Amino acid sequence: MFTVEERDRVRARVLDLATADPRAVAGAAVGSLAKGGGDRFSDLDLAFGVAGCEPVEVLDDWTRVLHEEFGAAHLFDLPSGPWLYRVFLLPGALQVDLSCAPAREFGADGPRWELLFGDAIERRFAPPPAAGELFGRGVHHAVRARFCIERGKVWQAEHWIGALRDHALALACRRLGLPARHARGFDDLPRDVISSLVEARPRSLAPAELLRALAVGVDGLLREAHGARELADRVEADLRALIRPGWVSG
Repeated sequence: MFTVEERDRVRARVLDLATADPRAVAGAAVGSLAKGGGDRFSDLDLAFGVAGCEPVEVLDDWTRVLHEEFGAAHLFDLPSGPWLYRVFLLPGALQVDLSCAPAREFGADGPRWELLFGDAIERRFAPPPAAGELFGRGVHHAVRARFCIERGKVWQAEHWIGALRDHALALACRRLGLPARHARGFDDLPRDVISSLVEARPRSLAPAELLRALAVGVDGLLREAHGARELADRVEADLRALIRPGWVSG
């Protein structure tokens, strides 16, 4: 595994690239390492504002350096509005996330942000996902899971049951003011919330076991539907019917 010292060397090299590149007019540390946070497992997440070019041009040039000097593997790009995020994996499982945006769009999108040089604009932080959307997606996942069980597509059923469980947990995070995206708040949920959904994990791929886990997930989704009560009331009867063993023939 990578060491903190190795991560610091990569950080210093990327910042050297940025400060020597006239196209990079601002930079910031983002994520768990911003403002002195993080731990030995934290990835390296740096953001830059660029001028006079497209973000991809800067990232392409820096990618060659990271590949040659650190053996970095370019995993994927993620466009998001004016931003372009590029994710790398370096030896020792060090993940490095570099993002670039035009300077006029460069600014914090969350509290884990530390400006290192240049200027940043004020941006509105992304709100947590809406309760109605989380609940609605959870209902979709429950329906798909039941159909997959009936079709004998057990691996796909297990996938949808896991997604349903995650949406119930995300609703709990939203209710309690915890981060609701990417499971970031799950480990901080109260024990009773976690224990109520532990059994939504199938112990096997047997259809009866998948249906049992699905029922627990549906119960959890309905229990956490505080911000989507009207929608939950409209679909609860169908959801309850969905998890009955004889639902298809009935």
